[in-house]
Amino acid sequence: MLTQEEWMGALNARHGKERQEKFSRAVVAVCGLGGLGSNVAIALARAGIGKLILIDFDRVDVTNLNRQQYKASQLGMNKTEALAQNLREINPFIRLETHAVRISEENAQELLQEADVVCEAFDVPEAKAMLVNFVLENMPEKYLVAGSGMAGFGSPNTIQTRRITGRFYLCGDGVSDVGDDIGLVSSRVMLCAAHEAHMVLRILAEEFEV
Repeated sequence: MLTQEEWMGALNARHGKERQEKFSRAVVAVCGLGGLGSNVAIALARAGIGKLILIDFDRVDVTNLNRQQYKASQLGMNKTEALAQNLREINPFIRLETHAVRISEENAQELLQEADVVCEAFDVPEAKAMLVNFVLENMPEKYLVAGSGMAGFGSPNTIQTRRITGRFYLCGDGVSDVGDDIGLVSSRVMLCAAHEAHMVLRILAEEFEV
């Protein structure tokens, strides 16, 4: 059975002890556990982030399986519960806080108060705008990493990370929208999720430039 000492030794060897200590102390909130959020959470768990706050009101559906980090055996489960199960199989030492609720202006402050970095990973543009605006206006001390534009089969090279303000980063192509009937394909969604997760790690490592 894997021990915590073995796990930390492996992470220190890959990331460096000083950088890994920063990751291990960090708390990251992932808001939305679909194609973006579930992949972001998996990447951060593998990196040894100390605690993840997982927020999503939805349940696992068959239409999620083409791009989200769930299994057919988890159909019907709350996404928070299913993803927590999968994360613990990867990193049994991670601390997880789950909220099977819809985040709103009324509960966002309470849900996000402990987070060092907030990851926006919603599908619905209105939900994206609500969270981004709320954090920027009411929690300016937080780092915020959001996604915009990862639909379709377009070139992977159009997925980029941009620094919008001092503590706000935006990942994606900034153009494509699932509402345009161009589909959602796992590889492109995962690219955007990788950009988000990697920017979170750079922020925690105090490397703030994109």
